[in-house]
Parts: sequence; structure tokens; C-alpha cells
Amino acid sequence: MKQKILVTRMLPEPAIEMLKKYFEVEINPEDTIMPRKKLLKSIVDKDGLLCLLTDNIDKKVFALGKKLRIVANYAVGYNNIDIEEATRRKIPVTNTPGVLTETTADLAFALLMCVSRRIVEADNFLRKGKFVGWAPMLFLGNDIYGKTLGIVGFGRIGQAVAQRAKGFNMRILYYDLNRAKPEIEEKYSAKYTELEVLLKEADFVTLHVPLTKETYHLIGKKQLNLMKPTAYLINTSRGPVVDEKALVKALKEKKIAGCALDVFEKEPKVEPELIRMKNTVLVPHIGSATIETRTKMALMAAESIISVLIKNEKPKNIVNPEIYS
Repeated sequence: MKQKILVTRMLPEPAIEMLKKYFEVEINPEDTIMPRKKLLKSIVDKDGLLCLLTDNIDKKVFALGKKLRIVANYAVGYNNIDIEEATRRKIPVTNTPGVLTETTADLAFALLMCVSRRIVEADNFLRKGKFVGWAPMLFLGNDIYGKTLGIVGFGRIGQAVAQRAKGFNMRILYYDLNRAKPEIEEKYSAKYTELEVLLKEADFVTLHVPLTKETYHLIGKKQLNLMKPTAYLINTSRGPVVDEKALVKALKEKKIAGCALDVFEKEPKVEPELIRMKNTVLVPHIGSATIETRTKMALMAAESIISVLIKNEKPKNIVNPEIYS
């Protein structure tokens, strides 16, 4: 009898085909978040779970999933999973790092350019038939080339953004809890500073940190007040890293020039005032949304499940390796 796998949302077909070779696979038939009741009911007889950031994998899920031997999260972050409970039950949890680094960095830099050059605003203007000819004051934005970029979180994605910024001859400042090695700083021409200094000096502040107790509301009223009135905030990390109400206030009071967001504090809800503002660029959590990257992520999650349930191996990209100690 085949072992059973639950996949909580429709994913790229190559990964589903891979799983079906080995397992009996139950997939959420709707391309929406799996209802909580359905998740709790379906997990009871499953040996493996392939879930998303939008799924709350808490103590109740683990208690009902008595057969669970692997939880593969289709994301780099895993704050949606009770890692402590999984570890207590000796259940490996995996994520999908690395494959979305370049794609997310692409989007972060695209958002930076869009908000600075008012691309979305200008596009809407033209589509509404308002463009009657070139004018010297039409949609004046701000230069990017040669400006100062502040990168908060200097891991894989932060460094990939720095690589793109070098092509624009930007001065690169970064802040991270752990300072990078000298050779990494030299490679990206990046200078380490404290967060307060970075916020005061940067023309663009881009966020690339995981969501933890330390990074919750890392950017709030105090931090926004430190930024230049001509500066922009870009967030492609996690929504709650930014206090959205404080951000709205900073934008209304012109404490900063604008923001570009791929993630939101109470996702999928967005502060209504952010939507109404012209100096915001808002996209629906598409940081890794390319065909190539999303397929790689799905295959990586499927391979983790196969490693544990078929090969009896320690999976790659495990976030709680101590269970094998």
C-alpha cells in the first residue's frame, strides 16, 4: 500500500507527477488556501505534508497527523509551522532556499525602479487617455544611478540585490545581525552600518530579513522618522516586518517619498490607505513568481518528501536538523 501525501494547494505539475510515482497524493482541488477544517480532516491519515506559507501548521495539525513523518514547506520562510512541536515529535521540516534568490532579487530591484520612476502611476495615466504630449514636469521621479542603497538583511537575497545595485553604481550600505565576512563585503562593495545609520543615509531601503520576534515591526514609526523625506522603502521579505499603520502615517506626512511592497502585514488584507496613495507600488506577493522558480521550489519540496519516506535519508534543506542528533 502506498504512503499518503497531502498537498495543500495546486502546484506546478512536474512536482505532482514526481510524487504520484511513489505516493497516493491528495491535492486541494481549488487554487485557494485550503480551508482549516479540510486540512485538519485530511491530515489524519497522511505520512507526508507539502504545505504553503498560508497554511497554519500548529500543534493541532501535528496532534491529528499521528502518521506524519515529514513536513515540506513550499517557501524559504517557515514561520507558519510550529517548529518546536515538529522537533519534539522528531518530524523533519524542510524549506526551499536558494532557488528563489535571483528571482526575488529581480523583483525587489524592479519595485525599486518602479516606485522611484513612477512607472505604475504613469502607466495608469496613459491608459486612461490623459497623455497629450511630452511635458517637462510630467511624472518627475528620482534617479537611481549613483544613489545610496540600504540593504537590511544581507543573506542570499540581500547580496543578490547588491549585485544588481553595482550595475547602477550605487553606494551600498547593509545591516544584519551577523556581519558578513570581509571578502563578501569586498565582493559587493558593501559597507556594514548600524540600522539607524543606514536609515538616515540611504535613498532606498530594501528589506530582506526573515520574520522572527526580533524582526517583527523592525521598521516602525521611529525607524521611518529616521529616513530621508526623499527616500523609498521596498519590502519583499515578510509583511509584519513593517508596521503598516506607521508606514501609512509616514507617507501621509511625507516623512518618506514612497514605498513598494510585495508583502503585507495582514496578508491578503492591505491597509486601504496604501491602495489609495499614488506614491505606492503594491503587488500580490509575487517575489518568486516565475515559471522556472516556482517549478524548482515544488520539485525541491517533493524531493524532500521522497528522501524521508522512500529513501529513509536526512533531507536536504532541513530546518530542524537536531532531530537527527
